[in-house]
Amino acid sequence: MRKITYLATLTLGCGFSALSFAGNDSWYPINVDVWDPPFDMESPTHQAAYTPLEKASKAWDICVSFPHMKDPYWLAVNYGVADEAKRLGVNMQLFEAGAYTNLDTQISQVENCISRGADAVVLAAISYDGLNRLIEDVTSQGIPVIDLINGVSSPNISAKSLVSFYKLGHMAGSYLADSYPEGEDPVKVGWFPGAAGAGWAEDGNRGFNDAIEGSAVEIVDTQYGDASQEIQMGLVENVLAAHPDLDYIIGATTTAEGAANLLRSRGMTGQISVMPYYYSVGVHRGITRGEILAAPTDSAAIQGRIAIDQAVRVLEGEDYMQHVGPELFIISQDNVNSFDQQTSLAPDGWRPVFSVQQ
Repeated sequence: MRKITYLATLTLGCGFSALSFAGNDSWYPINVDVWDPPFDMESPTHQAAYTPLEKASKAWDICVSFPHMKDPYWLAVNYGVADEAKRLGVNMQLFEAGAYTNLDTQISQVENCISRGADAVVLAAISYDGLNRLIEDVTSQGIPVIDLINGVSSPNISAKSLVSFYKLGHMAGSYLADSYPEGEDPVKVGWFPGAAGAGWAEDGNRGFNDAIEGSAVEIVDTQYGDASQEIQMGLVENVLAAHPDLDYIIGATTTAEGAANLLRSRGMTGQISVMPYYYSVGVHRGITRGEILAAPTDSAAIQGRIAIDQAVRVLEGEDYMQHVGPELFIISQDNVNSFDQQTSLAPDGWRPVFSVQQ
């Protein structure tokens, strides 16, 4: 086992000592999908119960890299990785690149993290293919890389903690297609998959389009863009201007959150239905208020927790599931108040945590 001394401590944002963590040990065991063989999203899956380690054998240093921290979805993932690092007794340093357009920033942040002595990298990639050379360089040094949420094509990773965004997009599309089968009057959809070139957005786009094929659901406009709410709202306003007879706005969580606010401000709530294809606290509120129809949840906080546990298992030579993601399900007004919210949302008042030090 290689021995590395940690060289520096990030002072960005809040450290663990400034916050009260949930410290919840009851998130496990949890039902997950396991891909076999791993690292191929087309592989068959089977269900299993995931249980993490009780504690790490030492305070490993784990570098975590996010595309950004601009929306509540990534805040939920932040909660998962930070709280699990504390529970396991490992150190965690988190970097965020600022936007899906900042691939070079993400690369340099991970390189700097490695130079400071990280034992493992948990990587939520900006680009499906654009970090492959970096991953090869990192793993050639004996440092494991865990692919978190967004997906990469590199074969050099140690594990994946993610779900199928194809399946998430397909679930959202099926939800509509079941209500508007072929032969019904067409319904017009503005579709906002997310950041062009990001693996999750491209997979979600394929899934949604496949699900509505042969139904009365018609996509009148597809608009890609960075997942920040500001950019998504610009895209939504453009589509609404071009298609005033729109029936549905479907897309990223930030698309749905902003669209619900926009429609409310214009007195149009209920005239156009809104649905994202993954989950966040804003989506949760929107469903509760009746402003958002429904949404699949990918249990973002759990994905973050599993990635930290996978990293520790690899470092300690323990058995681990190589390719795993939480079971997917739809949240609507029927179950929004009864499902386990800590799987998908950060606790109320949670602030970004960039550093956990034991």
